[in-house]
Amino acid sequence: MGNPMSNPTSNPMFIPISATTESRDVLDRLLGELRPKLHRYCARMTGSVIDGEDVIQEAMLKAIEAFPQAGPIANVEGWLFRIAHNAALDFLRRRVRRDALRSHEDPEMTLDPADIERDRQLTATSLRTFMRLAVGQRSSVILMDVLGYSVQEIAAITEVRMPAVKSSLHRGRTRLRELAKEPEDVAQPALSESEHLLLAAYVDRFNARDFEAVRDMLADEVRLELVGLHRMNGRREVSRYFSNYSQVEDRNFVSGLVEGLPAMIVRDSREQPIYFVLLEWTDGRVVKIRDFAHARYAIDGAELHFAGPERSVVE
Repeated sequence: MGNPMSNPTSNPMFIPISATTESRDVLDRLLGELRPKLHRYCARMTGSVIDGEDVIQEAMLKAIEAFPQAGPIANVEGWLFRIAHNAALDFLRRRVRRDALRSHEDPEMTLDPADIERDRQLTATSLRTFMRLAVGQRSSVILMDVLGYSVQEIAAITEVRMPAVKSSLHRGRTRLRELAKEPEDVAQPALSESEHLLLAAYVDRFNARDFEAVRDMLADEVRLELVGLHRMNGRREVSRYFSNYSQVEDRNFVSGLVEGLPAMIVRDSREQPIYFVLLEWTDGRVVKIRDFAHARYAIDGAELHFAGPERSVVE
């Protein structure tokens, strides 16, 4: 993999920008272009394509808020990755504290990800395996072996000295080789009978293009997020969302789970998964829809399980 930032003259991320109306348009464009790459990093840092998307949204908001006071930015890509990196660390800290509270531990006695410190062939390592690395090792390995950054660039993004980055890379790669030899003993996620029936009914109606019947499954307070695009609230507003699907003929829909959560997995004409739609019910009604049609990058590395007769897979 070539170094993505080794040739500044051909890389728009190296065009210095500062806070003006015109440069804000440039920032918005670059945020859109970099979003899949940022997600690839954050999903591996958090061990979840879903949590990774949440971190990306948080990081993008932080970047937009910080931009007016940021001054001239010589390396926009590095600046954005540093924000995403810090947002991922914040997320991991919150997770540590939350898990400590749930287990009745003292949060101060739990290891802080900020204090913790694979070769190319290991870039396909599962997200779950990445999570078994210390945070510093995980970050360095992802940035170099998955995304192709140099040691110097990783040091700038993570604000860590280069010798520490080299050490984290060596230790992280060594540990990943060890983990790659171990069999993964992971319990197959499963839906309850009621969840399975609800999901199957929703998917069957989608495949039949019976969207009136799908609308009948919505709760009055249903919320919809078209990830990366916009949100809708309430049954009346969300009902309009299905009109776009009524015009699509080259997709089929399968019941499944994404990282253990109920989902409709969308496949193309070759029956390849291309994105997913997360679903949530309360009292037998759909209360939340999170559609990744405009964020298809999120399926990269996602743990998918088909709930029907299809074989379970891990992407």
